[in-house]
Amino acid sequence: MDAEKTMLPQDRQPTLRLTPMPSDTNAAGDIFGGWMVSQIDIAGSIAAYRRARCHVVTVAINSVQFHEPTFVGDVISCYADVIKVGRTSLTVSVDVYAERINPQGLHIAKVTEATLTYVAIDENRKPKVVPPESE
Repeated sequence: MDAEKTMLPQDRQPTLRLTPMPSDTNAAGDIFGGWMVSQIDIAGSIAAYRRARCHVVTVAINSVQFHEPTFVGDVISCYADVIKVGRTSLTVSVDVYAERINPQGLHIAKVTEATLTYVAIDENRKPKVVPPESE
């Protein structure tokens, strides 16, 4: 555990917040990494959808790093930010924090971070140009 106290980002709201359940655990009793990646993809797609103002599809999970395990009952907060916009693609960074109660009180940990790429699509599921931010 880090010597300094981890805090939730104070200047923004999470894109997604939820609590993992017992059915989301792996054989070791921790939350299954695939479950976490699914939540990350949902949060990332929300940020990409809001910026593109249309449907998006996931084309790549560029990176995922698991820093600490996640447990049943943790409150998971996913913070997603569009970090790059191409012609039809958007790259999104997602940071995941866990709030958990332990004998010392409330503990907050950055448990996972990821970068994903989405493509904006039209009604025919073909790539669509992402409009400028000012439109």
